[in-house]
Amino acid sequence: MSVLDTFRLDGKRALVIGGAKGLGRVMAQALAEAGADLGIVSRTLADCESAASEIAEATGRTVVVSAADVADAAQVEALAQFMDANLGPVDILVNSAGVNVRGVVTELSEADWDAVVDINLKAPFLCAKAFGPKMAERGWGRIINMGSILSYVALPGRAPYCSAKAGVANLTQVLALEWATKGVTVNAICPGPFATDLNKPLLQDPEKYAAFVAKIPMGRWGELHEIAGACVFLASDAASYVTGSSLLIDGGWTAQ
Repeated sequence: MSVLDTFRLDGKRALVIGGAKGLGRVMAQALAEAGADLGIVSRTLADCESAASEIAEATGRTVVVSAADVADAAQVEALAQFMDANLGPVDILVNSAGVNVRGVVTELSEADWDAVVDINLKAPFLCAKAFGPKMAERGWGRIINMGSILSYVALPGRAPYCSAKAGVANLTQVLALEWATKGVTVNAICPGPFATDLNKPLLQDPEKYAAFVAKIPMGRWGELHEIAGACVFLASDAASYVTGSSLLIDGGWTAQ
């Protein structure tokens, strides 16, 4: 077997939570291009169906869709049963759903806090709990959580998001330890600024955009395709000895 063969995902089934748009959409297509059949989940079924149609046409892989609120335990359990019946046992779970509410602490409400922490931190916990044990029973699995550079550095006006993403980094390590002997690896991808829907408020404000670019040694934001390789790596046998890690994809921001 060549080193490139270890990156192949033929015969695997991957579920991408938040896979209809943004970085999740890019990672979903990358996994399918590497050979995996695919499940795509978001809150909006039409978005899932649109992404699924495009990915299936481009890759020839089976793509199953479902709408769910993954911060709700009952819906996550129903999702697990649906995917088991319609896609098959999930080998690769990518927790990529995310929301953000910006504002200084004195302006944020409890509802703002709950909305951000529920989707960014509670949902990965619920999904890992729903899919991880079955991976462990089968002796092979990959869980990839979406962290952020804000798992490790802070910015004003981001209290819920920074708190949730710091939690994701530590949740990733805990799960990695708990399943380390079961053939299941758990890692996080921690992107810097990418041109996603979450970052539109920054993209549309020249002053804020310039302030972000000034923090990036490479002098630019990430392009969406630049996350694809990291996802395939962590999902594959090429990363069989990598667990509990956070892979920073940030143009050098956190190296300073």
